[in-house]
Amino acid sequence: MEGSNINLQDLKEGTFLVNVMGIVFDTKTKKILIGKKENDTHIPELSWRFPGGNAGEKEELDYYLKKEVKDKTNLDVEPIGVIFAKTYSENRKIMSIYYLCGITGGEEKAQDAFKEIKWVDPEELEEHLTTSFHPKLKEYILNLK
Repeated sequence: MEGSNINLQDLKEGTFLVNVMGIVFDTKTKKILIGKKENDTHIPELSWRFPGGNAGEKEELDYYLKKEVKDKTNLDVEPIGVIFAKTYSENRKIMSIYYLCGITGGEEKAQDAFKEIKWVDPEELEEHLTTSFHPKLKEYILNLK
């Protein structure tokens, strides 16, 4: 997750670090884009994840989603809609809002916090993810096919 300069212990009860995450789905290949990140400050066990990052308060959430996906993958995306929101059993102070996204441009390339990116079949996601994968989010993604 992003926000490594934020001390989550300083957040008041009921306050979260909010991330916007893109479920980038290629309708032609029926694959999902994930990226590999190393040495996450807030969730050390995090490795492969969906592209995204911190939301801010000056713009709409869609703006931050597009920016964060572009920063990490060099792809332009268009959010189709919010599909899920969750906190993590590994750190309940982090909340992620997941959007289904379509690709509108760009040439894929791992950059910023991502060391590598790859397209995987929805059925393969769980093999790569090293943090909690909520059953409802998993079910939604598996039904994209």
